[in-house]
Amino acid sequence: MQKPLVILTGPTAVGKTSLSIRLAKRINAEIISADSMQVYKHMDIGTAKVTPEEMQGVRHYLIDCLNPDEEFNVTIFQQEALKAMEEIRAKGKLPMIVGGTGFYIQSVLYDIDFAREDGNKEYREELYEFARVNGYHALHERLREVDPESALKIDEQNVKRTARALEFFHETGRKISEHNAQERAKTSPYNFAYFVLNDDRARLYERINARVDLMMEQGLKAEVEALLETGIDRKTTSMQAIGYREIADALDGKCTMDEAREKIKLNTRHFAKRQLTWFRREPEVEMINLPDYLYDQQRVEDAMVTSLKKRGIII
Repeated sequence: MQKPLVILTGPTAVGKTSLSIRLAKRINAEIISADSMQVYKHMDIGTAKVTPEEMQGVRHYLIDCLNPDEEFNVTIFQQEALKAMEEIRAKGKLPMIVGGTGFYIQSVLYDIDFAREDGNKEYREELYEFARVNGYHALHERLREVDPESALKIDEQNVKRTARALEFFHETGRKISEHNAQERAKTSPYNFAYFVLNDDRARLYERINARVDLMMEQGLKAEVEALLETGIDRKTTSMQAIGYREIADALDGKCTMDEAREKIKLNTRHFAKRQLTWFRREPEVEMINLPDYLYDQQRVEDAMVTSLKKRGIII
């Protein structure tokens, strides 16, 4: 018997949080966060982290688990998410993965093998040093030369993912994009529903812009200042998050705070576009276009429950 699993995702600011909690309460589920930044403590405003009040008693996993200077990646997520799923099922509840990091969701859904060996740490450090001396763009160009498909998918500012792809090619002679494609072709061990919330682009972008303005009003600048005062390295995974790196640049005098605000909006819009590109290419997703439901959460919730019953995930 395939174990049941519910996934609710979509681009940033589309409204996943409130809808996921409504659905979880109705189907007796607990939520595993598939957000690469909400896992960090003291990073609340810039990640639009779900609050205890918003949770309404629904247990959330992989929220506020790590300090901002700790490493978090897809392999760690996969391991911790599988543990959480076992714990949730032991309670007689349904696991529901909620968040916008498609690669994390995919890792669990298809039990992807990420070649967990430590790899060539010496070569990895050489790549990091190359990026420090020549810039992240130069490192990304090296990836483009050997694996253009991966280069298209990996943000050039993400030095760790760029280096990992180059390291994989160096160690195996194979493109990591080919390896990942083979892993994606696996059949899922779960009886799953994969819901993707979507909205009209113009409306989504308005929501993103409004959310950034709200973050600034709530004190995003002070949140970043507090993190930097702890002595955190700006090259850590957490400080590369959208919102944090732009504010840090403004604090360094590289741009004004108003310019940082506009950069956050632009980078978040670009991120949302990349998210939708990822989700549309995933097999077996069920697109939930909010305009079709007149933005009525009850209608959306009812439609998802109907789908879950048809798939035999709930009775």
